[in-house]
Amino acid sequence: MSANVTVRGSDDVTASEPAAAVETTGTATETRPGPAREPIGRDRTVAVVGTGTMGQGIAQVALVAGHPVRLYDSAPGRAEEAVAALTARLDRLVEKGRLDAPAREAAIGRLQAARDLADLADAALVVEAIVELLPVKQELFADLEKVVGDDTVLATNTSSLSVTAIAGGLRLPGRFVGLHFFNPAPLLPLVEVVSGFATDPDVTTRAYETVRGWGKTPVRCADTPGFIVNRVARPFYAEALRVFEEGAADPATIDAALRECGGFRMGPFELTDLIGQDVNEAVTRSVWESFHQDPKFTPSLAQRRLVESGRLGRKTGHGWFSYADGAERPQPHTAPPAEAPQRIVVQGDLGPAEPLLGLFEEAGIAVRRKRGDGHIVLPGGGRLMLADGDSSFEFFPEEIVYFDLALDYARAGRMVLSTGRRTAPETLAEAVGLFQALGKQVSVIGDVPGMIVARTVAMLADLAADAVDRGVATAEDVDTAMRLGVNYPAGPLEWAEQLGHRRVCDLLRGLHERYPTGRYGPSQAIARRCADADAEDSR
Repeated sequence: MSANVTVRGSDDVTASEPAAAVETTGTATETRPGPAREPIGRDRTVAVVGTGTMGQGIAQVALVAGHPVRLYDSAPGRAEEAVAALTARLDRLVEKGRLDAPAREAAIGRLQAARDLADLADAALVVEAIVELLPVKQELFADLEKVVGDDTVLATNTSSLSVTAIAGGLRLPGRFVGLHFFNPAPLLPLVEVVSGFATDPDVTTRAYETVRGWGKTPVRCADTPGFIVNRVARPFYAEALRVFEEGAADPATIDAALRECGGFRMGPFELTDLIGQDVNEAVTRSVWESFHQDPKFTPSLAQRRLVESGRLGRKTGHGWFSYADGAERPQPHTAPPAEAPQRIVVQGDLGPAEPLLGLFEEAGIAVRRKRGDGHIVLPGGGRLMLADGDSSFEFFPEEIVYFDLALDYARAGRMVLSTGRRTAPETLAEAVGLFQALGKQVSVIGDVPGMIVARTVAMLADLAADAVDRGVATAEDVDTAMRLGVNYPAGPLEWAEQLGHRRVCDLLRGLHERYPTGRYGPSQAIARRCADADAEDSR
């Protein structure tokens, strides 16, 4: 094989070829009997082709689990360099007390560099982690099929190409499966086990049980653009970019809102700077094109301009933020101190924001309850409302201040407010002071429907429900993938259950009315869940 075998160092990698939009798992077309459904034995060899960051990480996982491991790279000397690098990794594990010396010696004795593909002939599993180019991967597996046995499981670590397409030219496509590890592979627990259209179900099960035996958390999914994580995660980036493009908030404030109010580990701007703007934008564009330019996946013009400018993030020293020595990190907009109101009136049920009432009372603010449609009346007469799909200017002459959705209002360190030009400064000050009385910092953004966290969560829930209903994965596996693969504070389907499908659907419909492009139109999946919830409530 003549290709230069390399790997890109991120779990969110560039898609050089669009993945095929296959929505359901097919069955094998060949008639040979499938392999045993048990995991691959620890005495059997695992081969890894590609010795970049991902290849070495996958090899380390299999090696520490007890397998003999062979590393191959078509670039001369790369496999030997990878063996040396893995040995150094094992030494560091011993130094940190995570591996004992005898286990380290045994592992090194099981690790070998392969000089030729023929050296992988006895492997029970071959995992490919090379460059994300479809023809290169197809060539590799065609060559592998000439040297390995018919019972060898062949796997690709692709995050964006079609597993079905990679296996399309194989003599035995039923033994081909996707094993998408996340970077760094030794540390992150999630592995997406991807069935192509022709993958034998027994092969999927065997691969699933094998990586589970390695201490990973596997999830099953069909061969669809982006699989689970890279498909469902698109709104986390896209909605933040949309708020920025509308001029409602700056990147630092949007990041702070999603971290300190939404409970996400990182904000989308700092995360894409870490991933690489070119990498993240290319994945978004690949998924969008694979879904025939579905508006739900439309890429951001602002991000495209950033990529064109060469500001790719940490790796170039500048992305949304500067990483030059001594550069100061922009701070989120934080409102100055304001006087807290002594009393408020709560009209109706605040839904997911209901826990705020106990917090207000603990802070010494008198709360009076009345019937109503779910909002807070401030002393000056202004209305404080949980973010939905409306804008505050639509309520003229009433003065409206919106507050954003929080994962946990008690633990949130920041609250986000939005208001229109017609809302008096005194009304906004009352709202700011109310949340500052709870010990929270407050950010005020522009009047944008759905604000930041609420619209992001609604869109994540919509894409997650759609993936489940299309047979991409089970609801449990989708939520597991999003929690473990990208560290979401809750699975999007779990979050939708907590919020109520009616609220999610109404928010999306409100956004759709104000942005009638199809981007926010509720999927049939989320609409069905809303209807089911309504039917249950009417019983």
